[in-house]
Amino acid sequence: MTEASRDDVLSALARVIDPASGKSIIDERLVEGLVVKNGHVSFAIEVPAARGPHAEPLRRRAEAEVSALPGVLSVTAVLTAHQEPARAGAPPHRHAPPAPAGVPGVDAVIAVASGKGGVGKSTVAANLALALAKLGLKTGLLDADIYGPSVPRLLDIREKPKSHDGKALEPITKFGIKTMSIGFLIGEEEPMIWRGPMVTSALSQLLGDVTWAPLDVLVVDMPPGTGDAQLTMAQRVPLKGAVIVSTPQDLALVDARKGLAMFRKTQVPILGLVENMSVFVCPNCGHESHIFSHGGARAVAETLDVPFLGEIPLVPAIRETSDAGVPIVVQAPDSREAAAFLAIAERVAAALSAPVRPAPRIVME
Repeated sequence: MTEASRDDVLSALARVIDPASGKSIIDERLVEGLVVKNGHVSFAIEVPAARGPHAEPLRRRAEAEVSALPGVLSVTAVLTAHQEPARAGAPPHRHAPPAPAGVPGVDAVIAVASGKGGVGKSTVAANLALALAKLGLKTGLLDADIYGPSVPRLLDIREKPKSHDGKALEPITKFGIKTMSIGFLIGEEEPMIWRGPMVTSALSQLLGDVTWAPLDVLVVDMPPGTGDAQLTMAQRVPLKGAVIVSTPQDLALVDARKGLAMFRKTQVPILGLVENMSVFVCPNCGHESHIFSHGGARAVAETLDVPFLGEIPLVPAIRETSDAGVPIVVQAPDSREAAAFLAIAERVAAALSAPVRPAPRIVME
């Protein structure tokens, strides 16, 4: 079957009429970030903020129109609402943020985050999820890094997610955990050139329009930093806690502190810090070297009064198994490295099962 071209998709979208204006969504320039790759199509429809809650039928019509094209295997259409800037001199509108909504059928959602990239956060997130599953928890792994998804490579997933009802996507199960990533829908080398509102909308749909249930815990591999994706998670999902990953060097720890502070400001509990690449172990002689220093994350945890979850060594086996798509917890479950991840998972599981201490009551006598 011949693949649908970009022009085919644009022609299909031109047949979708916006009832608010009577014009097509192409003529109104509502379509953003169109990507057509190997039969898989993704795009966003951007409408004014006031129309956001009522524009879902428009998104569905656009998705259906493109889905009907010959050669189209999947369509991912997200809806974004654009807030017009306030007029000069106009008073700002202040609205109370909506109460976070949970993910149906998911008991706990935890974020694995870092202040900066390059500290091995995604590797830690994947192995943590697999270790939690080994402890008997029904576990999911959401790749929330829209710009740089890692889960497809970490778990060697090449298939596309399916939808049985045409609305919700089915997560892909691998090694006993449910997974979802924007990387399942686009090519590995295809860049996502999306603005912030499009990213937050896509992330919201990956949380709400995927049949995650039933899960005991959903591990979310966050993108590095403290931007839109992090705020979306902290404000729209009742996170049970956050795990902060850092290397022991001072440069990484400075940014780890920022990530920790962001979660605290958004009232997300800190489950603890993980020191990744803590010590290099020579695969030939077993000699240990502290390439990135050692003990920095533990010291920060003590200073900031948060739990220290453990250390992960810097060894070739973790890199090799991650690149091969069979993480160390699966490939070598009896290894020292897998034991380190399992110990961290046990501490996280214990924190998730601990009762939440109620807020103190103030009694006036």
